[in-house]
Amino acid sequence: MSSYETNPPDASRFDTDRLDATVLRVSERLRDRSQTSRQAYLAKIRRAAASGPQRQRLSCSNLAHGFAACELGDKSALKDTDRPNIAIVSAYNDMLSAHQPFATYPDQIKAAVREVGAVAQVAGGVPAMCDGVTQGQPGMELSLWSRDVIAMSTAIALSHDMFDGAICLGVCDKIVPGLLIGALSFGHLPVVFLPAGPMPSGLSNKEKARVRQLHAEGKLSKKELLDSESAAYHAPGTCTFYGTANSNQMFMELMGLHLPGASFPNPATPLREAMTTASAQQLVRLTAAGETPTPLGEIVDERAIVNAIVGLLATGGSTNHTIHLVAIARAAGIVIDWQDFDDLSAVVPLLTRVYPNGPADVNHFHQAGGLGYLIGQLIDAGLVHSNVRTVSGQSLDAYRTEAQLVDGKLSWTAGREASGDEDIVRPASRPFQATGGLRLLHGNLGRAVAKISAVKPEHRRIEAPAVVFDHQDELAKAFQAGELNRDFIAVMRFQGPRANGMPELHKLMPPLGVLQDRGFKVGLVTDGRLSGASGKVTSAIHVSPEAAVDGALARLRTGDLITLDPENGVLEARVDLTTREPASPDLTEAHQGLGRELFRAFRATATSAEEGAMSFG
Repeated sequence: MSSYETNPPDASRFDTDRLDATVLRVSERLRDRSQTSRQAYLAKIRRAAASGPQRQRLSCSNLAHGFAACELGDKSALKDTDRPNIAIVSAYNDMLSAHQPFATYPDQIKAAVREVGAVAQVAGGVPAMCDGVTQGQPGMELSLWSRDVIAMSTAIALSHDMFDGAICLGVCDKIVPGLLIGALSFGHLPVVFLPAGPMPSGLSNKEKARVRQLHAEGKLSKKELLDSESAAYHAPGTCTFYGTANSNQMFMELMGLHLPGASFPNPATPLREAMTTASAQQLVRLTAAGETPTPLGEIVDERAIVNAIVGLLATGGSTNHTIHLVAIARAAGIVIDWQDFDDLSAVVPLLTRVYPNGPADVNHFHQAGGLGYLIGQLIDAGLVHSNVRTVSGQSLDAYRTEAQLVDGKLSWTAGREASGDEDIVRPASRPFQATGGLRLLHGNLGRAVAKISAVKPEHRRIEAPAVVFDHQDELAKAFQAGELNRDFIAVMRFQGPRANGMPELHKLMPPLGVLQDRGFKVGLVTDGRLSGASGKVTSAIHVSPEAAVDGALARLRTGDLITLDPENGVLEARVDLTTREPASPDLTEAHQGLGRELFRAFRATATSAEEGAMSFG
């Protein structure tokens, strides 16, 4: 693959001699817990594997339909069933900045694989909706379901059995998890993921947050707010804060599903274009007809899942992945829960400060050493499994390198020995804090997740009366009316997957942030989501069981005293809830309009947040 070579990994065992004891214990627990389901999954994908290219199994009529529209050279190659055929599954659209660059990728990929004797076809497209566009809007109630639609769309794209490997083009929140869940149904094939990279840095994330709070207080006009937002989101590429989209790229590298260094080169740069070509050609080598056959389902094992969780904790990544990683793991026959995240969080140090955990954005992180430096630190500290299979054909050690162009050619050299900026990324020996930023909370209100890496210590424990809301707009109205100038914990319930699709609730953050800045003790408890932009207000999210399935939140009343203490894992109402009747609000408005009526079956069958909030669970 490159000028940087390592020996192929020994993927048959845990590297017990170099792993942290807790990482080893959690890894062994996952393997033991998942033994039956994992073996069933591996048996399934091995039955699906063929000795040669998949289209050998098709009839002549089937095959003719499959290449009827191809140009003559590709058609001739596809008639030769010994030539690998690569599927392109794309989340392209030109409304969303993160996915607009994918317009040119299919032609580049096709040209690249022809150079190594293969063919590529666009197998299908998947939807790509943006939580930034739908934030605080009714469309957000379809956001989580889009992940499952993407998974099913990916499966449909690959179901023609024409393909020997797949390249998945996607970046943002539900899109990468959905693509991966769908691709794992075809885990007998090799799969490489290709992002488009972040847009160049614009208005700082700190200034953007300041303007939002001023607008929430009525001190800036809507035009001034729009000018600020337009300066922050200003070009093709992913948003530059460290939310779910960029957390996706982090864990794809730590799972070995990108080539090393693929996450953060900017769009339309020579390095990005070289990475796209190299990724496509490397995938051909991973097919059954290639040099190192490497099925996706054998890369995504217990070690890869643990590595992804560790990366999430070390970087203060998106809370959405306490849902998505559960669903991804289950798609590969691996069972994880929030206790696994919590146990790992106790030993994984926080090594980065990227907004909302600090002022820097992902471009600054990349320039300071980025994932190559971070992965090297995690390997040396024994916090991740290094003897894993990856799409590079090498172990995870290959991912501590730095990708660069030398005389116009892509190569990988040894990564940095020191951080380029210790205000952004630090060595494991001098972390920002000794433990990760996620906590499991439990008590008589249920089980929940809290991200505290961006919350100041003095704001982390709150004991205050509840103010109960069943809709985001109710809190906004109470804030504007001056009814929330006091210590309180906002309880935003009936926001789970069964109720209304579990929308993100960022709309709540500016007013709660304003109240905290005014000196009030405020917190949030909800069965909804906040994601990677979770900020400075202590929040217990993903509360399970959710209110709509008789969870304890449905029995809370305004005035009930709540203890919210993430550092000690406490989420407790200081009242007896067992004798109360649950609230039952009319959710009709959340179930129709903007296509929401089409997702009745999804809401009816969704698993809990801790089980991945899956409609096909």
